[in-house]
Amino acid sequence: MGTLLKCYKPLFLIQLSAFPNSARTFRLGTHRFFTFRKANIRCLSSPSSSQPLVKEKIRGKPENPWPSELWLHNTMSRKKEAFKPKVEGKVGMYVCGVTAYDLSHIGHARVYVTFDVLYRYLKHLGYQVCYVRNFTDVDDKIINRANELGEDPISLSRRFCEEFNQDMSYLQCLPPSVEPRVSDHMPQIKDMIKKIIDNGYAYIVDGDVYFTVDKFPEYGRLSGRKLEDNRAGERVAVDSRKKNPADFALWKSAKEGEPFWDSPWGPGRPGWHIECSAMSAAYLGYSFDIHGGGMDLVFPHHENEIAQSCAACEQTNISYWIHNGFVTIDSEKMSKSLGNFFTIRQVIDVYHPLALRLFLLSTHYRSPVNYSDVQLESASDRIFYIYQTLLDCEDVLSQHDEATRKDSIPPDTVDGINKFHNVVVASMSDDLRTPDVLAALSDPLKTINDLVHTRKGLVEGNSPKRQKPT
Repeated sequence: MGTLLKCYKPLFLIQLSAFPNSARTFRLGTHRFFTFRKANIRCLSSPSSSQPLVKEKIRGKPENPWPSELWLHNTMSRKKEAFKPKVEGKVGMYVCGVTAYDLSHIGHARVYVTFDVLYRYLKHLGYQVCYVRNFTDVDDKIINRANELGEDPISLSRRFCEEFNQDMSYLQCLPPSVEPRVSDHMPQIKDMIKKIIDNGYAYIVDGDVYFTVDKFPEYGRLSGRKLEDNRAGERVAVDSRKKNPADFALWKSAKEGEPFWDSPWGPGRPGWHIECSAMSAAYLGYSFDIHGGGMDLVFPHHENEIAQSCAACEQTNISYWIHNGFVTIDSEKMSKSLGNFFTIRQVIDVYHPLALRLFLLSTHYRSPVNYSDVQLESASDRIFYIYQTLLDCEDVLSQHDEATRKDSIPPDTVDGINKFHNVVVASMSDDLRTPDVLAALSDPLKTINDLVHTRKGLVEGNSPKRQKPT
């Protein structure tokens, strides 16, 4: 019994906490239902110590020494770099959030599951993390949808912000430290635009304010695009009043039927890109550690963020730009604009949310992942197996008191525990290689199952046999 207890507890960098109800039924696949009694998962919540989890004397050296550094792929340098925060022990991370005008799709799920894993792992390593993830609640798409529905744009966006947070809760994504909204940060946005104008990087045309990309020689550094190849941002139409077609709006003059705010340049609303620059600076300053989002944001959004932030403050410096790959369907990017998407709600109506999370983490975050029912079914089977194993273990352990749990652990089991922990830390520290961690789960799960079934067999063998009725 002690062997089972000591193996089970340290084998997983995962802890379980009960839902308010003692039991809850979830649909895991098209034809399967399963009851989790303890299904609220909190990943990577083990002690932050880098020492082996099981302190037993074992001959020989550890197979995998503990890595001393976390390495992350930086889109700016196009290579993996050792992570070194600007302030020792603290991390500032900004991830671009959703434009809240509709239910979020699984492309969004991938972004925020990816950065949830990074957030959790940084905390696991002992960092104090300030994680900022914004909501865009002022945008053309929101206004258009609100007009279609006859609804106030801010109210509509607020409603979908709440829906998004519910989706994140289903996927077990931790809430960020701060969730700023554009509509609450107009003073900061206008202040940044004023600095950009005063520094000579923007011009005013009929109440609109445009950033002039020709004044920023490093434009294109993040994306690798040459200035002459750049086109206007996807969200704005080409305007003949621009000095360069690639110039982008910092402030848009008010139009009939649209929300607006007063400004030194006339009533209007902010452009898309300036919003994130202003909100990241408001909470993290102009110099912080990590800025992230989906690969589709590299250009124009993040490229424009760099330009306008540098124009507002010469000391602007983001150490690591991190981007996740697309979710594809038939090798084509999933997006609302293409109409080839599934919302998170549509998927979790059929599959358990943790099956979707497992599916997304089964591919490295920078690689594209192709959505298919077959892979979701496979993820459902796997999550069922994991939780059934843990549930069986909990059931067996609950039948015994502390006095019966003091057996020593066999050396080969200790080796397996430490080997698994080594793989987890080495894989996660090497640019978050979650597929390797999931693959490494197989042996510990088998160990637990073997121990559980052995114990069950002993219990059944020692039980008094029932007499057949005469």
